[in-house]
Amino acid sequence: MKLNYKRTFLVGLAFMSICAFWQTYDNIIPLILQNTFGLGETVTGALMAADNVLALFLLPVFGAFSDKVDTRFGKRMPFIVVGTVLAVIFYLLLPMADGKANLVLFLVALFGALVSMGLYRSPAVALMPDVTPAPLRSKANAVINLMGAVGGVYALIMIKLLVGKGETPDYMPLFVSVAALMVVCVGVLVITINERKVKALVAEEEKVFGGREAGDKASANASSAETEADASADTTAKTMPADVKRSMLFLLASVFLWFTAYNAVTTAFSRYTKVVWKLEGGGFANCLMVATVAAILSYLPIGMISSKIGRKKTILGGIVLMTLCYLAAFFCPTYQSWINIAFAVIGVGWAAISVNSYPMVVEMSKEGDIGKYTGTYYTFSMAAQIFTPILSGFLLEYVSYKTLFPYAFVFMIIAFLTMTQVRHGDSKPMKKESILENFDVED
Repeated sequence: MKLNYKRTFLVGLAFMSICAFWQTYDNIIPLILQNTFGLGETVTGALMAADNVLALFLLPVFGAFSDKVDTRFGKRMPFIVVGTVLAVIFYLLLPMADGKANLVLFLVALFGALVSMGLYRSPAVALMPDVTPAPLRSKANAVINLMGAVGGVYALIMIKLLVGKGETPDYMPLFVSVAALMVVCVGVLVITINERKVKALVAEEEKVFGGREAGDKASANASSAETEADASADTTAKTMPADVKRSMLFLLASVFLWFTAYNAVTTAFSRYTKVVWKLEGGGFANCLMVATVAAILSYLPIGMISSKIGRKKTILGGIVLMTLCYLAAFFCPTYQSWINIAFAVIGVGWAAISVNSYPMVVEMSKEGDIGKYTGTYYTFSMAAQIFTPILSGFLLEYVSYKTLFPYAFVFMIIAFLTMTQVRHGDSKPMKKESILENFDVED
């Protein structure tokens, strides 16, 4: 069984649009809040954290809701289309409110955009496992992450080209360019991917090649197509077994822990380099750019590696790489050129984690609960991104800036320990139909 890369790239268009939105949101909204409306750091920070707070509630709700919806367009597509349309409308109101210096309109548009994004984020991500055979989901998730990175890079290029100088530039061209990308991405997705037909095709592929364990048992015990359908329905109706639930809880705890470590470093690194390493200007950006590029370049190789050695081992390897680099950075009193290499390794380690963690969550969920557990996955990651700036910020302010890397080191160690307790959700090597197939190299 081989991954259908064309189909996966098309499915990834939704995630590309999401990442382009968030790239402009994270970079431009704080500038508008401070330069146009004169808000202070505290209020700006609180408003910028609103997306994470809303995500705690919206992502699980709409993810679970999309599991229960069944239309002629599929389960996820209605949420993706409606969410994108609403998000684009509210998104384009933001530069209008900025131009008129209308804070009320800006806040209403901001809230509407965040709710709209929350409406379709979980369904958009859940579409990948819906239309991808279970053993290939790590590879597919690597492609999805790559598409997201492309969306983020597109937004950065548009920021560089379309944002003028001065404290209050006209942001409308930038927002129009990103909104256009969002519309085009989702438009192409809707035209090229028939969710219901593709999902039925994937279900047949999993029966032939032995996808999910439940599907294997149904195929082995059923004597006819009708019996197979009944067995599948019975399997879906069952609650999650206790041992699988235990693995799920440990995996979600691990998600919280490694996001706690990673987000602390990415959000405080610019200040750390100025205080501890005495770097001035934008010199800190080199390390973060190296980490980002290394992650992008390693997404697809990581997907292939995990299909060979398993998701859990790949994640544990990524945790080890990041933990060692955080420790090395702590013992570096001033900026050294080798730090860039360490951050490149951090990028590879993060790719190993992000490519495989979500597919493990999906693997442990029932087919009918993919949207629900997609939302749950994001709930734990978002919770970490709300929690860690507060705790790490307290340590930086009242203890020492030198606590940053030990902080990340400790949480990654704990994440390694919790991850060792995960016993389910790993990928399994697929059996070859003949001896000759063992010489076939998967693309």
